[in-house]
Amino acid sequence: MEAKTVTLVQESFEKVKPIAPQAAEIFYAKLFELDPKLKPLFPSSDDAMKSQGNKLMTMLAAAVAGLSNLDALVPVLKGLAKRHVDYNVEASHYDTVGAALLGTLEAGLGDEFTPEVKTAWADVYGVMSNVMIEAAY
Repeated sequence: MEAKTVTLVQESFEKVKPIAPQAAEIFYAKLFELDPKLKPLFPSSDDAMKSQGNKLMTMLAAAVAGLSNLDALVPVLKGLAKRHVDYNVEASHYDTVGAALLGTLEAGLGDEFTPEVKTAWADVYGVMSNVMIEAAY
């Protein structure tokens, strides 16, 4: 992965951190809008979804930070992918998650979600999801 790609993702994610709870809400709203059949895979209560959103943002922050050391990040992603199989996550869901992630970043970053930043995030998510899919399926 190119250093510039990593830098763009890491710098743009720093701007998302202050709005992490809102970003998580946007993400899940977009995810369920894109594929309503995914909703039963998640908790139904508001408190449980807030907790799920916190987990999402914590995991995303760790993954973004880990881009500087892919050798350490890859085993973490593989373990996460294997756990997601137990939650009935299918390989096809990764595309929907990627679309929801990009939509969330666009909403959260506004004008700062430039085409260059979007491409960087799409590239990073593509690498991460491929690692996860290969590990899980």
